[in-house]
Amino acid sequence: MIIVDRLLRQRESEGRPLRIGLIGAGFMARGIARQILQSVPGMDLVAIANRDVQRARRCFEEAGDEQVLEVDAVGALEDALRAGRRCITADAGLLCESESIDCLIDATGAIEFGAGITLKAFDCGKPLVSMNAELDGTVGSILRERADRAGVIFTACDGDQPGVQMNLFRFVRGIGAQPLVCGNIKGLQDPYRNPTTQRGFAERWGQNVNMVTSFADGTKISFEQAIVANATGMTIAQRGMLGREHAGHVDELTQCYDVDALRALGGVVDYVVGSKPGPGVFVLAAHDDPFQQHYLNLYKLGEGPLYCFYTPYHLCHFEVPMSAARVLLCGDAVMQPLDGPRVEVVATAKVDMAAGELVDGLGGYKTYGQCETAAITRAQSLLPMGLAEGCVLRRAVAKDQVLTYDDVERPQGRLIDQLRAEQDRRWP
Repeated sequence: MIIVDRLLRQRESEGRPLRIGLIGAGFMARGIARQILQSVPGMDLVAIANRDVQRARRCFEEAGDEQVLEVDAVGALEDALRAGRRCITADAGLLCESESIDCLIDATGAIEFGAGITLKAFDCGKPLVSMNAELDGTVGSILRERADRAGVIFTACDGDQPGVQMNLFRFVRGIGAQPLVCGNIKGLQDPYRNPTTQRGFAERWGQNVNMVTSFADGTKISFEQAIVANATGMTIAQRGMLGREHAGHVDELTQCYDVDALRALGGVVDYVVGSKPGPGVFVLAAHDDPFQQHYLNLYKLGEGPLYCFYTPYHLCHFEVPMSAARVLLCGDAVMQPLDGPRVEVVATAKVDMAAGELVDGLGGYKTYGQCETAAITRAQSLLPMGLAEGCVLRRAVAKDQVLTYDDVERPQGRLIDQLRAEQDRRWP
């Protein structure tokens, strides 16, 4: 940020703003649109794509532009952007094809749609900043490889908790400490929450009820921590992570882990419920130099062997534009898989289900996601959560049972299944 803000102001002074295309027009997208147009010099949001174009129009109107133009062809989009008009469209592919757009932001959270538009972005030579942890946690490794082959950057974003953890991880590693726990702070964790129990909260804040449910039932944090593991090389201590209830400060967590066990695992991702300061993130790290340990103690981080570093907030849409700036101005990805997956998110029955039942989507009534190692997921043929929606059960499964590929009949012709098969072949 200290570098990027100066570079953005330089682009502003030169009259060459970074031109951003936004895909999606939901709760987060509305915030991103307003942030870019009102608070980010040197950057312009020039187009928004959404199936319901009136929602895209609302994003612009709330951000102060009521003169946007609806387009349905790339030529019309190019003409409008060259004339200084901002655009909306129902066809996200136009944003990929436009030569007047520098970077795309995926704010949809939709797995199948997100997979398609991500590949099209790569085909068109467009870098993509993704808020879609669900897609990343399912096929992020093969998407990273596809992006590398296309010569573009595919990255998660600042602001959301995975990106905030990655920034903190890089800082901690940069001062010579060894990160051993990347942690997420939650206020609630109940795998049996469903859209009925969460509807009131969703309506109060104007959010999608299924997304809110995925926060509450642990699916979202599982995807978030999985992509952190895949970007850092860490793993998990057990299926579902440890997930302690801890009402105190995160500083106290330095006494809750065995350092030797963490080192043996190569570090773990985890979460805590109820800790302060929430809803932030933390990194627990070790330092082997007694000389530097003395200084860390002087600087009030304690006597070790673990030291706690934390960020007491995550500001989501406020920070997302900086991700696009990092990509375009510095060639710097916020977070992406190192190579093959270390941690997966597996589908787990939220209720008893009978043969023939249709599995609903993320944040629904039927399943929740929990972390498992990639090795166990493969060895036991466990069903990735990102593939579960739309599957039909071949046999009954009990509540809290992890689904396997053999338990379900998957829909035919889905891109996400093809990408998953390609990823599995690539990293057997």
